[in-house]
Amino acid sequence: MDSVLITVFLPMALAIVMVGLGLELTPNDFKRVRQHPKAVFIALFCQLIVLVGIAFMICKIFVLPPMISVGLMLLAASPGGPTANLYSYLFKGDVALNVTLTAVNSIIAAFTLPLIVNFSLQHFMTSSQEVGLQFSKIVQVFALILVPVIIGMFIRHLAPNFSEKLHKPVRIFAIVFLLFIVTLAIAKDYQKLMTYIGQVGGATFVFCICSLAVGYFVPRLFGINRFQAKACAFEIGIHNGTLALTIALTVMASSMAAMPAAIYSIFMYIMAALFGMLLNKLEKRELQQSVNNVVNRA
Repeated sequence: MDSVLITVFLPMALAIVMVGLGLELTPNDFKRVRQHPKAVFIALFCQLIVLVGIAFMICKIFVLPPMISVGLMLLAASPGGPTANLYSYLFKGDVALNVTLTAVNSIIAAFTLPLIVNFSLQHFMTSSQEVGLQFSKIVQVFALILVPVIIGMFIRHLAPNFSEKLHKPVRIFAIVFLLFIVTLAIAKDYQKLMTYIGQVGGATFVFCICSLAVGYFVPRLFGINRFQAKACAFEIGIHNGTLALTIALTVMASSMAAMPAAIYSIFMYIMAALFGMLLNKLEKRELQQSVNNVVNRA
């Protein structure tokens, strides 16, 4: 039963979640890249280069066990998702940019995620252990990410009204499914998790903070306005833990590799909300200072 649950149910459930992601995308979301090329390029650079590099350094600094290191790298390689759009809306970011980043990132991740996982397996695992994803596994990752998204977009194109009605139930399913696989991942290797909880918890907490901070401050450093920088922060800071968990448990068949995503998913949403409130508070303070400066000059 446990084997069927992991090999059949989890991929099917993830496919439903990814179809839900596709239901929120249109071809125009990809065309919008031409309107904001700088913001999109910087966000993708942060996601694919900067964060993966930070995750690698965290693995070394915290001296994480090999398979947990691979799991953190898998999490770093996972794209954002619809939840980032919601946070961007709540904290006054550029939601349209979020949708565009989600669309582009989901396509790119189908290619980059297997590459990053393969690199991680070859680097962190010893020569006596199995290294690298076989071609069939790479195809499986590709299918898990890309095919359902395309199906969702196709459904939206053919029946936009029907796809609108599916948004809410699919989002509820996505939340329930995430809670379920977090519980499953923790339960499968509870004893090992208790052994490494300090390392895993500390590493994922630092990674969460770095993801949000890099997502906001690097774009700001390159002249991206606050409105768009918030969108980048949530897109980069809120990783698709559901995807990372499912790939770890099914494609890689490793509950150890699922631990970072499981722990990350527990406090990711809280940290993102706190970060959003902090940014809004800082913006209000800066706005008030600007008003005071104008008044003083007058």
